[in-house]
Amino acid sequence: AKESPHFDAWFGENGFAVEHLPENTYHEGAGDALFCGETLFAGYRTRSDASAHQWVGEKLGVRVLPLELVNTRFYHLDTCFCPLAPGEALYFPDAFDAYGQRVLGTHVPKLVAVEEAEAFRFGCNAVVVGKTVVHNSRCPRMADDLARAGYRSVEVELDEFLKAGGSAKCLTLRLDGEEAAGWRTAG
Repeated sequence: AKESPHFDAWFGENGFAVEHLPENTYHEGAGDALFCGETLFAGYRTRSDASAHQWVGEKLGVRVLPLELVNTRFYHLDTCFCPLAPGEALYFPDAFDAYGQRVLGTHVPKLVAVEEAEAFRFGCNAVVVGKTVVHNSRCPRMADDLARAGYRSVEVELDEFLKAGGSAKCLTLRLDGEEAAGWRTAG
């Protein structure tokens, strides 16, 4: 894409190492690769491929667990899975096949299922800052479930952006790491 050289230059000038995927592999970045603890969960099928995730895992030296996104409505992992803290996450079960649901259930001890109507409002496409979760409005059950899990829910009206296929997390570019990443250090 024509914007890539500009992004490469900015990140390079600001102290980031820039790596390029091998040819004929596709990876859409943070939308399809989310840490929950030490594990990188990786969504594939629609916009990223499993081989690209394995390449990223090798570069980072981390375990990658690929999750096939079987519902085309959920084109990125961050539209149906939201790590809250190591071992805790929101998710929409029907975005994954039985194997993906089993992987999540095995490796994320505290999963909070989001109901279909709220998942369709991209409730899982949330921004987590400590114990605060910023997400699209009109997700009352998810907000109640978050409160029961010890989180503060902040609903924001994002319907206009929802029309473009995104929600709260799609409006961000975090440079400090995700709260749920086990490798994240304070400092």
